[in-house]
Amino acid sequence: MKKFNMLDEEFICENCHKKVNKLSYTARDHCPFCLYSKHVDCNPGDRANKCLGMLKPIGIEKFRNTFKIIYKCLKCEEIHKNIIAKDDNMDLIIELSTNIGQKN
Repeated sequence: MKKFNMLDEEFICENCHKKVNKLSYTARDHCPFCLYSKHVDCNPGDRANKCLGMLKPIGIEKFRNTFKIIYKCLKCEEIHKNIIAKDDNMDLIIELSTNIGQKN
């Protein structure tokens, strides 16, 4: 199991440039407006990854009682997954769910 460092910070999204507030119930790891993230962690919240590429949302997968966003780093092309947040743009989540089997 990965180490989890509870780091819930405000930030300006590098993709859509909107201000993203803290999540409050867990660590914020992506923009709720455009769903993009940044490749900054090796383990959740450690900010130890030197890549710093943008993580583009490319799909959705079922995870326990919720869903995970599947990301592809635009710099190093690694695949990452993050659990959706309560305030995420559900229209984009639904749109991503139709990407099954498509190349991104």
